Amino acid sequence: MVRRWAQDHLAQCGKRCGGRIKWKLNRYDVVQSADLSHEPGSGSIVTRRFEGLQDYSLIQGKMQQFVADRQAGAIDEIWLLQHRPVFTQGINGQPEHVLDAGDIPVVKSDRGGQITYHGPGQLVCYLMLDMQRRALGVKGLVQTLEQAVINVLLGFGLQAERRCGAPGIYIDEAKIASLGLRIRRGCSYHGVSLNVDMDLEPFGRINPCGYVGMAVTQLSEWMPVVSLSINEVGTRMVDELTRLLST
Repeated sequence: MVRRWAQDHLAQCGKRCGGRIKWKLNRYDVVQSADLSHEPGSGSIVTRRFEGLQDYSLIQGKMQQFVADRQAGAIDEIWLLQHRPVFTQGINGQPEHVLDAGDIPVVKSDRGGQITYHGPGQLVCYLMLDMQRRALGVKGLVQTLEQAVINVLLGFGLQAERRCGAPGIYIDEAKIASLGLRIRRGCSYHGVSLNVDMDLEPFGRINPCGYVGMAVTQLSEWMPVVSLSINEVGTRMVDELTRLLST
């Protein structure tokens, strides 16, 4: 079902782009390495919430270790957290897109993509999924992540959309959610970040995702009052991801 839905979306996206689908996932936003086959197993997902602000390098190491240690049939996990202020440079990142980091560290990431910012008030959702077991391709996973964000925002009465050739989610041309993935041994890690109620100033110190002058927005700018905590936004995100991944 996920794959069929992704194909339908790609056809629609192709029409909006004049028939040319400008996917750059493998090169820019998704990093893949050799896959190993897995036996079919449970489709269950465990959600883990990390309290407080998390160090990016430490969490990235935990994800790498999780994927390296997981065995066939291991239960998939979704991690919800917020990071300490940090710029993360994907493997395709170019130094000229860091304009003035100032006192915020720049950390190398093994995800695909360019430069982005993580900080307090941003919901980060990392997915450790056995993609082979779920019969889920890279484009299907990207589409699932994007649709989950769109559905969560729709629940707040906000109309968000994709942009062809620029993975992520946008409201009125301003980016509200970014994604970047790594695929290793047939399993995913890294994921998606959603700007909820944060200081957006650091985005002005970079070219977000490698785009000069890209506008950035957040949930709190589109609502009179943010009545839900970031934990509750995370719960909505997990609910949507679980639903989409199980259909």
